[in-house]
Amino acid sequence: MVQTKTARVPGRAHVLVIGNEKGGSGKSTTALHIAVALMGEGSRVASLDLDARQGTLSRYIENRAAYAGRKGIELAMPIHAAVPLSTLPDRTAAEADEKARFEAVLEPALASCDFVIVDTPGSDTHLSRTAHVWADTLLTPLNDSFIDLDLLARVDADTLKIVRPSIYAEAVWKQRQLRAIQGGRPVDWVVMRNRLSSLAARNKRDMGTVIEALAKRIGFRVAAGLSERVIYKELFLNGLTLLDLKRGGGGPSLTLSHVAARQEVRDLVAALNLPPAPPPEPEAAPGTAPATPALRPAG
Repeated sequence: MVQTKTARVPGRAHVLVIGNEKGGSGKSTTALHIAVALMGEGSRVASLDLDARQGTLSRYIENRAAYAGRKGIELAMPIHAAVPLSTLPDRTAAEADEKARFEAVLEPALASCDFVIVDTPGSDTHLSRTAHVWADTLLTPLNDSFIDLDLLARVDADTLKIVRPSIYAEAVWKQRQLRAIQGGRPVDWVVMRNRLSSLAARNKRDMGTVIEALAKRIGFRVAAGLSERVIYKELFLNGLTLLDLKRGGGGPSLTLSHVAARQEVRDLVAALNLPPAPPPEPEAAPGTAPATPALRPAG
């Protein structure tokens, strides 16, 4: 069945939230690779880091800017901001503070960009829940193991039958309900199987069976993600992605393994079925300036 492109909300950027309440699933690596892919197609992209304490995505982008400066080359850069957790002692006040600071950086991004990519922390926070409500597309990277799958569903060890949805699936359901109440369009939820082994192991087959059954039960699409490759860790220090290697962006020489990994990135972006970027607006008349507010870290 051909999957149609997700519809774009008129007049604003498409929001892609990358969420999973477990750390180490590859959210930040995925976020920057998707951002670079979209910028390579001519889209204006903003990235928001809601895991400011760990700051992996922010550090990735800092490394990217530093590398471009050292080498004297141009690398596509998303407009970036980090939103830290509130330090207010009162919980209600802290949640209101986080919501206000998140929306303070989100709103100009919605107005000036084609896509906003939100990298969420590997834990359940109010800031993360707030972002999920804004998601037009929700992408959940999932390491190919039953340990990671436990966040989505409880699985019977003997039969591999799904006992019930688990904590993250329930959280997404609640945010979907809240989005519907607020009049938002249904979110397109995509679960990507990350760090797949090249071996046809039994665990890999069992995971595939359970995930496909779970997708039908709680309503998400399944996409192949990124394989376990050392190259991602090596690229981080220079802020590069696999897509930069073909564009004269420096980094290690391409190998057949890198070419295969780069194709995985392209396949993932295609599987997301993101809406095409709108056509560029006519150039402003002489003497006028376009209204494109800059993002600044909220803190």
